[in-house]
Amino acid sequence: MPKKIIFLYLLISLNVFGQKKHTQEDITYDAIDYFVANPSLEGINNLNTIEANFWKNQDKKSKEGLLSIVILNCNKAYFENEFGKTNQAITSYEKAWKTYQTYQLTDYDIIDYCLKPLGNLYTIMGDYDNAENTIKHYYFIANEEKNESAKIAAIINLSNVYQSSGKNSMAIDLLENTLKTAKLSSIQKGILLNNLGNNYLLSAKKKSFAPKTFFKAEDCYKRAVELLKNEKNQSEALSNCYRNLASLNGQRNDFEEANSYFAKAKNLFFSSKNRGVRSIAKLYYEEALLFYEQRKIPQALQSVQLVYQTLIPLYSSQKRTVPLQSSLYAETVLLDALDLQADIYNQQNQPKKALQIYSLCFPIEELMGSLLLYENSKIINQVRMSNRTEKCIAIYNLLYKKENKISYIEEAFQLAERTKSGVLKSELSRNKAASKKEKQKIQELQFWNNEILKEQQKGEYANIYKINKAIKKQNETMLLLKELQANNSSFKEESIDLNALYSKLESDDAFMVYYFSGYENMYYFVLGESQNPKIALHSFSNNARYSVYFWQFIAYFNDANVITNDINGYNHFGKIAYDRLQFPKNACCKNLVIIPDGVLDFLPFEALITEESNTTNFEKMHYLLHDFNIAYNNSATFYLNAKPFIPKEKTVLGIFPVFEKTNYALTYSKTELQSIKTSFKGRFFENDSATFQNFKNNASGYSILHLSTHATAGDIETPASIKFYDREVLYSELYHLDINPNLVVLSACETGIGKLYKSEGAMSVARGFQFAGAQNLLFSLWKVNDYTTSVFMGISTNMSNKMTPILRPMQKPNSIF
Repeated sequence: MPKKIIFLYLLISLNVFGQKKHTQEDITYDAIDYFVANPSLEGINNLNTIEANFWKNQDKKSKEGLLSIVILNCNKAYFENEFGKTNQAITSYEKAWKTYQTYQLTDYDIIDYCLKPLGNLYTIMGDYDNAENTIKHYYFIANEEKNESAKIAAIINLSNVYQSSGKNSMAIDLLENTLKTAKLSSIQKGILLNNLGNNYLLSAKKKSFAPKTFFKAEDCYKRAVELLKNEKNQSEALSNCYRNLASLNGQRNDFEEANSYFAKAKNLFFSSKNRGVRSIAKLYYEEALLFYEQRKIPQALQSVQLVYQTLIPLYSSQKRTVPLQSSLYAETVLLDALDLQADIYNQQNQPKKALQIYSLCFPIEELMGSLLLYENSKIINQVRMSNRTEKCIAIYNLLYKKENKISYIEEAFQLAERTKSGVLKSELSRNKAASKKEKQKIQELQFWNNEILKEQQKGEYANIYKINKAIKKQNETMLLLKELQANNSSFKEESIDLNALYSKLESDDAFMVYYFSGYENMYYFVLGESQNPKIALHSFSNNARYSVYFWQFIAYFNDANVITNDINGYNHFGKIAYDRLQFPKNACCKNLVIIPDGVLDFLPFEALITEESNTTNFEKMHYLLHDFNIAYNNSATFYLNAKPFIPKEKTVLGIFPVFEKTNYALTYSKTELQSIKTSFKGRFFENDSATFQNFKNNASGYSILHLSTHATAGDIETPASIKFYDREVLYSELYHLDINPNLVVLSACETGIGKLYKSEGAMSVARGFQFAGAQNLLFSLWKVNDYTTSVFMGISTNMSNKMTPILRPMQKPNSIF
């Protein structure tokens, strides 16, 4: 008799032939027991039916019945993960956690059976913010319950999140501190040392394989092996240590040692009992990578095929070497294997085959991005896409040089544009299409995220209870938002209409220089300029030795005295930076649109020196500003779709805290205020009325928003922020302002600077306003003097009645020519 019929017969018999009426939880537990004894994909569908019937049943839901649904979802999630259905597993764990929280259930180890695996799956899928929040929350629960083993598990898993998201120094600090201070078993210490070794190795790579850190990683792995090798049921943990030693030795080209360690790891792995589909595929991928490093290409390709056979149903029967797009799904190991196969084809001088494989990766990456809710995780996901894009651009450039087909350059440009400010574009699109309830939950999620950030900034004075409360609220909001967005179509980046772009450039009498910052090269496209063809691709090195010339020039703007104390140096390094950019010569257009990327996001192009001279008179220097009217934008799409800065009525909302009689006093801000008042109608909040609340309440009604205040770019850990009279506001707190201005003027320091991400740009105060809907912004790339700023703003104000201003050190004017 087929399993499904047996299963249904079991349910019917429980209700019809039983001597007593079975409760809801009895039915659920019987179904769970049957499934666990006979796990299958069909069995998962049966459990879904049991759950659906439970919620449809009109009877009152008892605590016992609700807990049975929690346990059902945890068991279902475990096996969904074993069968390689990672997304479904996450959904099931989330349902279990939501039910457990909503109905305040107890008497179940929710940490071990739900939160631990859920946090780990978030990490695997690149959902690092959710992973971190989940792990910190169950660490707090474990700490309250004095559950030491759960606390150590949380620390291990949190270090994995930091490692995967590039926060290696944070992972090292966490692991080293735990190893020094906590009472640990041999197993716990071995796993912590293995994780510490991973982070040492990754930090050594960032420092071009710093030998000292490299050897520290190896020492950690070997100490972990000694601790784990005599422990029972630790085959998987010991296998991981050997795999890491194999990787380390492969990176220093000691392949004999690497192969020996990997053979040990493989034997241990297949001798262990708990081997999920995904973990098997990951082992095959690592084997393929090791073969590739030894240039054993046939063996590498064979291991890649084993990855596909493991992860893709019926792949073996298809007799293919490349998966069908329709068979692919959101899975990082699958993505890694495809990337490796493409790299192999590229190395074999088969560029078109490599492009074919790479083209399969982008939809997977976009699907993974659509499953993420938090900006930080989305940006990290996009950086991976950007790395692949660089490889594709290099191939297209090579093909163009061989075949002289302009379509290759156009394809390269389309790929670059897909990742350019991709997160910002997708969020703006999602917010436009979102329902009122969805928008409310998005704002709530951002609110709790900001509350966590602000409390964490207090360091040792942070209130751990307040942070945990915010994390709990954020998790609840996240689960509700996921439900709301489950049936919505995600943002899909459309190809930009190049003909429309050429037409707009022609209409603006402009040409565009569009930069793409890669690891090896800085690529730049030149569009328009009345050239034929209308698009060209060039590149220069993007390594540290080359980009240092840009940083040297930028350094002159870090302090007002640096330029005046070294005028000749400024002249010299301004010319060097200009030459390194390899700017188009003899351009026929006077107007220039720049789409910067990487270090160039912080470069004041206007101030570049086009011809070095001996003059010490700044007015007589040869600036790029003399050659072109320069405008900037985040992406070509934003430029193409921008509304022009032509306000019907120029009304200003002014924010002037001034901060009189404090250490933050901006005395000349009053002069700036008076200058604007004489030229514009509007409403002006000054001194203690210049609060954030007054700004929020009034911002939607004015065409120009002018803020004269203090701001800071922050640093790696501290977000950029802007100061109102009553409080400091993080850039992300500006995201959901109700504004639609023609112009935002940020008369403050460093409002265009923040933590920098390739392709996406700086996480700056200016980004906060742009996220909220501002399309034209005036902002600064350095610290600005109070008096000088007031003079500059006065001149700009007088000019604004006659012409549209050209903006940037304050970025992003559109259609300004």
